[in-house]
Amino acid sequence: MVCALSCFGSPPSSLNPKSNPSPRFSPRLLSHPSYLLLELCTDRRELSQFLPQVVKRGLHREHAFQTRLVALFSRFGSLRDAALIFDAVDHKPEELYHSMLKGHAKYSSLDRALAFYLAIRRAGVRPAVYSFTYLLKACSDRSDLRTGREIHAQLFSNGFGSNVFAMTAVVNMYAKCRRIDDARRMFDRIPERDLVAWNAIVAGYAQNGMSELALQMLIRMQEDGHRPDSITLVSALPACANIRYLRIGKSIHAFAIRAGFDSMVNLSTAFVDVYSKCGAIETARLVFDSMHLKNVVSWNSMIDGYGQNGNPEEALSLFKKMLAEGIQATDVTMMGALFACGELGELEEGRRIHGMLIGIGLESDTSVANALITMYSKCKRVHLAEHVFENLKAKTLVSWNAMILGYAQNDRVEDALRLFNKMQWENVRPDSFTMVSVIPAIADLSVLRQAKWIHGLAIRLCLEENVFVMTSLVDLYAKCGSVRIARKLFDSMEDRHVTSWNAMIDGYCTHGLGKSAVELFEEMKRSSVRPNDVTFLSVLSACGHSGLVDEGQKYFDSMKHDYGLEPRSDHYGCMVDLLGRIGRLDEAWEFIQKMPIKPSISVYGAMLGACKIHKNVKLGEQAAKKLFELEPEEGGYHVLLANIYATASMWEDVARVRTTMEKAGLQKTPGYSWMDWKNELHTFYSGGTNHPQSDKIYARLAKLIDEIKAAGYVPHTDSSHDVEEDVKEQLLNTHSEKLAIAFGLINTAPGTTIQIRKNLRVCRDCHNATKFISQKAKSLGMAKSSSSDAQALIRSLRSAYAATPTSLKIIDLYVVYAITTAVIQIMYMGIVGSFPFNSFLSGVLSCVGTAVLAVCLRIQVNKENKEFKDLAPERAFADFVLCNLVLHLVIMNFLG
Repeated sequence: MVCALSCFGSPPSSLNPKSNPSPRFSPRLLSHPSYLLLELCTDRRELSQFLPQVVKRGLHREHAFQTRLVALFSRFGSLRDAALIFDAVDHKPEELYHSMLKGHAKYSSLDRALAFYLAIRRAGVRPAVYSFTYLLKACSDRSDLRTGREIHAQLFSNGFGSNVFAMTAVVNMYAKCRRIDDARRMFDRIPERDLVAWNAIVAGYAQNGMSELALQMLIRMQEDGHRPDSITLVSALPACANIRYLRIGKSIHAFAIRAGFDSMVNLSTAFVDVYSKCGAIETARLVFDSMHLKNVVSWNSMIDGYGQNGNPEEALSLFKKMLAEGIQATDVTMMGALFACGELGELEEGRRIHGMLIGIGLESDTSVANALITMYSKCKRVHLAEHVFENLKAKTLVSWNAMILGYAQNDRVEDALRLFNKMQWENVRPDSFTMVSVIPAIADLSVLRQAKWIHGLAIRLCLEENVFVMTSLVDLYAKCGSVRIARKLFDSMEDRHVTSWNAMIDGYCTHGLGKSAVELFEEMKRSSVRPNDVTFLSVLSACGHSGLVDEGQKYFDSMKHDYGLEPRSDHYGCMVDLLGRIGRLDEAWEFIQKMPIKPSISVYGAMLGACKIHKNVKLGEQAAKKLFELEPEEGGYHVLLANIYATASMWEDVARVRTTMEKAGLQKTPGYSWMDWKNELHTFYSGGTNHPQSDKIYARLAKLIDEIKAAGYVPHTDSSHDVEEDVKEQLLNTHSEKLAIAFGLINTAPGTTIQIRKNLRVCRDCHNATKFISQKAKSLGMAKSSSSDAQALIRSLRSAYAATPTSLKIIDLYVVYAITTAVIQIMYMGIVGSFPFNSFLSGVLSCVGTAVLAVCLRIQVNKENKEFKDLAPERAFADFVLCNLVLHLVIMNFLG
């Protein structure tokens, strides 16, 4: 190869402007067998093998062969070899320059391509239209808008402003540089648009996410008399997929079949993608199976389609089939397979794919690593996800988001918040997905202070218009006990997704406001948002908590009849809970027997809970038997059955259940409660004495119990302990939620909102005791039990005079500010040794003026208690300082 190239001679030192005529190629040479064989070369290796034959026959001195060799070496990316031939030619034809320019534009840096362009201009070579298209293509590939504009100007100055070929390249450049409006203006200036120009603008709109405009241009193109080709369809189909226009996708498919394009691999693959994203996965599979030739992109589209349509089993099966057929997997293939493993919890298969990634050298790819983090997190192996994350050298925002979400999904709340803070410390700006990942973690803590902090951060990040972030905040405030703020936030949303309505309805449900939940659902039905299965789950649960049996039955029937939604097992569980809460246990059991699907744990769990409330031993035993079969390792159901026996004083059966639990090694999930105080979470277990303030807590609790007994509180001593009544009462008085309440009352000022969270359902006695404690403390009590271990308990003791302590806190801040200002003024006078009377007088008058504002604020707070009881002291203090400074400047200006 080197020897053959050396025959072309030594390269000259520079381009010669006087030696660039365009000699005419002899037709004899163009039909020479060696020239024809040269045209058949498909890569650099074949060209290198054939080159010695060209040299041997002396054809390397012919301009036709020189020009073609330069063009072929440039096409195959071998610019060094192309340059050796180019430099050895004495009298270079124009085609030679343009071939070299094309190679530089495609395979070299843009700066080198521009430098070569300037060199050939200095050599006196007349620019051709395709010289500019090469450079514009390079700018498009590199998204270099500034250079693209300069080349656009050069194109106009050389008289190619009306050339459809050149202007199409300009349209494509602006579209690739995300300046679609400029692309459209250039398109409109093309006098005679051809099919390629129309394809460019259709693809431009589709690539910039303007799917509807892309389809509109497709229609206009046909109205203009241009018949779409396969490139048009490949450009338009992603637009159908993005906006889920299945009908239009089918129309394009029918057109492709009539035009004979349906056998093309890239077009068939695009149809697979469209049908998958539009939810027609069966049709997508039919198209996929009908393809005679499939490439790796076809397999990737089908695997990803199954994963995104809730069929990870088939996605994984197809992945294995692909490997069995010898198709080389790409990073996209691996990510689709890892997603399926995560959804299925297939840890071993996920690890096998991880090993394959290491073998083919893709484990360091950032996108693949992100998929691994997600897969391990979903498989409950957070330590493996951490290992991948820590070893990832080039972490992207997606990497941080995946790890934060992994922590949140595995109840590692503190780790999620720690990583969230570290992410910002390393100057990685959170996006909407980050916020949506971290907000549920904060919701698990149910700390209102944290909720307001993350809300403020969302505003600073300009995400207050993002519907998914705002929906997460609505859910957060509701879970933190502030359903009023959640509703205000919900009402402020201009664009509400179905998840937004679901979050607010579920918030009302959590707080026992069933009628409000139903009213909001009716409002949702009147809006343009269509309820989904999650909506009905919340509404049915709300009806159950509020005893709205008729409404619940109506909504359950409406799911299928009015919205075509097939009720899932959870919906049937809500109906069982609805009937069971009001004591219609026989009807609930009959409802279970008539279910068209197999009853799940949620259904029998609701039945067992209802049997405990209404002390129905017979049905309770039947429900428990089913639960023991479905989930034999869960000890909570045994405890619940034992409690049912205890309420009926069946102590032998209680002992039998306990013995069964001991033999099987089953344990009850320990209940605990916690609350946030002084930026620290304080956790309490039933009968626990490990807290530093245990003595004070038990003393305060004993006093509270005596006080609420005097007010009419009677302990519910139904329990699974066959002991004396006074011992049962002592056990009840040490429940974790009561300890948390006592701690809150000890350490907070009167009227302060106390929020307590528990991991399990609140027992009947604690629920009742909380109401009496709330009344005794002159507070508005609210105690809501979770319906399962996964739900949160929220308890709020809210003062009826909540505005007063807030105002006092504000005034305290005013006093601190006044004292600090006075001290600073005295220190200043001591340092400078003078007494600036005007300044001192101005300070006094401004403080007096601001004090008047403070009094007005106090009056406003007292008058509008409902609106101002959540007023932040820090915000009021900031307003106070600002007013003080403004008055100070005004008075100083007046005094001169």
